[in-house]
Amino acid sequence: MESKLALSQERIQKARELATSIVGPVLDFVDLHTTVTVERATLRLAGADGADADGVPVPNLVVDQLKGRLEDGALLYYVNALVKTGGTVADLNARIAGGLDVAALPLGDRGTLEAKAAELVETFQRRVKANRAHREAKQKQFEGRNHSPLLYVIVATGNIHEDTKQAVAAAEQGADVVAVIRTTAQSLLDYVPYGATTEGFGGTYATQENFRIMRAALDEVVEREGRYILLTNYASGLCMPEIAAMGALERLDMMLNDSMYGILFRDINMYRTFVDQKFSRMINAFAGIIINTGEDNYLTTSDAVEKAYTVLASQFLNERFAYAAGLPPRLMGLGHAFEMNPTLHNGFLLEVAQAQMAREIFPEAPLKYMPPTKFMTGDIFKGLAMNSMFNFASKLTGQGIHLLGMLTEAIHTPFMMDRFLALDNAKHVMNTMEGLADEIEFRKDGVIANRAKEVLEETVVFLEEIDGVGLMPAIEQGRFADIKRPADLGKGLDGLQKKGPGYFNPFEDFLKAELGL
Repeated sequence: MESKLALSQERIQKARELATSIVGPVLDFVDLHTTVTVERATLRLAGADGADADGVPVPNLVVDQLKGRLEDGALLYYVNALVKTGGTVADLNARIAGGLDVAALPLGDRGTLEAKAAELVETFQRRVKANRAHREAKQKQFEGRNHSPLLYVIVATGNIHEDTKQAVAAAEQGADVVAVIRTTAQSLLDYVPYGATTEGFGGTYATQENFRIMRAALDEVVEREGRYILLTNYASGLCMPEIAAMGALERLDMMLNDSMYGILFRDINMYRTFVDQKFSRMINAFAGIIINTGEDNYLTTSDAVEKAYTVLASQFLNERFAYAAGLPPRLMGLGHAFEMNPTLHNGFLLEVAQAQMAREIFPEAPLKYMPPTKFMTGDIFKGLAMNSMFNFASKLTGQGIHLLGMLTEAIHTPFMMDRFLALDNAKHVMNTMEGLADEIEFRKDGVIANRAKEVLEETVVFLEEIDGVGLMPAIEQGRFADIKRPADLGKGLDGLQKKGPGYFNPFEDFLKAELGL
C-alpha cells in the first residue's frame, strides 16, 4: 500500500530485527519443553473426549495418571492403551472415564505405537482440512458480501442456547464476526468443562460442544443471509492449546491468542504461557484460524499517549512469535485500541496516527481495532459520539477487524438492541465515507505523520532496551503494561515439563512439517 506517513522503512526493519533477536531465546526454551495442557491438547487432537462421573475430562484423567512421566509425552501412553485394548478411540475414552489407568499398562512395540498414532494424525488432518475447505468455499461463494472492516460483536449470556439466539440476531442485523465471551475466570481453570453449559458469569464456558452448537447456528444464518459469519472464542489462559484444538475441530474462524496477555493480565507463569502459545498457534495456523492479539489491554493500565510505543512493540513481538508458529500475515489479527482520553487536545489526530501507522507497518495483517472502553462513563450520548469517531478512524485507516463499541459500555452486558444500534452506527458512518481514505493525504510534517514517526522511534529504542535485558527479565521489571510478573511465580508453573530424549508427539511433528517449521 502507498504510505501516507513517510515512515522510515529502515527503522521498521530495525524493529523487526530486534523482535527476532528478542524472541529467539524464548523460542529456544519453548522447543525444549511441554506442558500439561500441550499434552492434553495433543490427546484431544487424537480424539480423547468425554468425562468421568465427576465431570473430570478424559484428557485430564490421562495426564493426571502420568504425573512424573510426561517427559515422554502423554500420547505415547494413550496410543499404547488403544493398541492394548483393541477397541476404537471412543471405546478407549469410555474405559478411561470408567477408571482405566493408562499408566499401568506396559508399553508395547514402539513401531506399532507409531503406526497407530499415524492413523490418528491422518484422521485429525482430514477433518481439519475439510473444515478449512468448507470455510474457504463459503467465503468464495459469498465473496464481497462482508463489511470492510469486518464488524465484530460479542455475546455473553452464560447460557449457550441463549447465546445462539443473540448471535443469530446480531448476524442478521449485519455482524460479520461473533465472539462468545468466556465465563469469568475460565482462563484460570486448568481443565476444559465437558458438554453444553447453561450457567456462567459474564460469559459462557468455552467447551467443544458449545463450539459445535454455535457453529451450527451461525451456519444456518450463512445460508439465509448469503454472507459468511466468522465465529470467535478465546484460546488463552491455562488451556490455551486445548481451546485451539477444539476450535480447529469445530471450525472456529478466529481465536484471541496473545503471546503475553495471560502473563500480564492473568498472572499465568511466563514459561508456561510461552510454551502453550506456540503449540496453540501452530494448530491455528494449520486450521486457517485468524488470531487476535491483545495489545488493547495495555492501554487499560497504561496511558495510551505515553505508552503507545509498547503497543507497537508488542505487535512486532506477536508478529515474530506468530511467524515462528507458521502463521502467515493474513492470519495475524494484531491488536490495538481507540483508548485515548477524549478530552485530549488533538486526540483524534493522535488516534488516527496510531491506527494508520499500524496499517502501514503491517499491510497484510487483518488488524483488530478495539473500541473506547476506558473513558466510557455511562453517558450514552457521549458514548455514541466516541464510538462514531472510532468507526470513522477505523474506516479511514483501513482496519481489518472492527470490534463495535457499545452505548452501554460500563453499564451492563449488551442487550440485543445495544448491538443493533452499534451495528447501525458503524454501517452508517462507514457507508457515508466509503471512499474518503482514497481522497485524502496527510501532511508530511503534520501532527499525524510526526506522531507516527515519534512512536515508531520510541518503539525501536524500547525494543533495543528489551533486547539488552531479555524478554522475560523485561516482563519481570514491568516494562509492559506497567505490570511486574516474576518468572518463577504465577499460575500453572507446576504444569511445565522438560521434554525427554524419547519425547513422542507426532501431532507436533506433523504440524511442523506441514507449516514448514
